[in-house]
Amino acid sequence: MRRISVLCAAAGLAVTAFVAASPAEANYHLIRWQDTGFCQIWDESIPTAPWPSDYARVSSTVPTFVDALALKDHALKNGRCAW
Repeated sequence: MRRISVLCAAAGLAVTAFVAASPAEANYHLIRWQDTGFCQIWDESIPTAPWPSDYARVSSTVPTFVDALALKDHALKNGRCAW
């Protein structure tokens, strides 16, 4: 019985280490720079705000970078963002 307890404890520690080592999922949105009209994908996990502060948030939050890239492509095709 003691061996089973030790085995369960070791398995629990291994699962905890694996979960702690896996990357957290980030959220993204588009920002548009006021002076140039250039749109950029911003990672919300970055703890600071973009610099300089002459930008506006132009999209809602999306869960993946690929989704944010699709938003940027759509904004470029509609003329809301510049190259």
